[in-house]
Amino acid sequence: MQAVGLSDKGIIRRNNQDTVYSSVEPIGMLPDLFIVADGMGGQPAGDYCSHMLVASILEEVKKSTEKEPVRIVRSAIENVNRKLYRESVSNAELSGMGSTLVAAMIDEDTLYTFNVGDSRLYIISDHAHQITKDHSFVEEMADAGRMQRGSLDYNRNKNIITRAIGTDMRVDIDVFEYSLEKNDRVLLCTDGLTNMLPDEEISRIVLGAPDISKAAETLIREANNKGGKDNISVVLVDPSGDRSGREVQS
Repeated sequence: MQAVGLSDKGIIRRNNQDTVYSSVEPIGMLPDLFIVADGMGGQPAGDYCSHMLVASILEEVKKSTEKEPVRIVRSAIENVNRKLYRESVSNAELSGMGSTLVAAMIDEDTLYTFNVGDSRLYIISDHAHQITKDHSFVEEMADAGRMQRGSLDYNRNKNIITRAIGTDMRVDIDVFEYSLEKNDRVLLCTDGLTNMLPDEEISRIVLGAPDISKAAETLIREANNKGGKDNISVVLVDPSGDRSGREVQS
């Protein structure tokens, strides 16, 4: 297995409120772990929330005595959500903070994905297949048949999310299980990538690159070339590659 995680502040933003984590080595009882978080709430709240979210999840995972991987991750997210929410209501500087979260682990040939917010996970084979579902106002409206995906109203309101970590004492986590096939690539990313590049271009870049490191670099470069309006973060995983890639957090 090979993995790479990269994050860039983009062209417009002064600060990077995204945090990425990638490890192909065991973390506690988990065989590996990959995380992308997109903080919100302004400085310093957005920065703090995404960084503390990732760091605290790692602490929870490492100390867990649970054996079942999905329970380990779900419990870690729930515990950290409560911690961050309590901080947001007790510290005026952190009031209103929150973060999206997409996390994944691969156990043999099975991918487990955990999603809160509008950061995404894709399986890229012959095309980009979105596994997660955006927790956003526009997706809820589209599902209800009250808004057309890709319309002007849809694109104007894409930044309004309906779920986030740290905004309430309880959090609803989507969990997906997917059987990986040979040559599948796994991409976790923030909306700073997907708002700049369509799925077709994302898959073309990943499939056309000589390796996942070059693919990750090209994804960020092309998102910046298209305007770089937000922070851009990617974690790209090749489950079939020789196990390599150091533990990365940024």
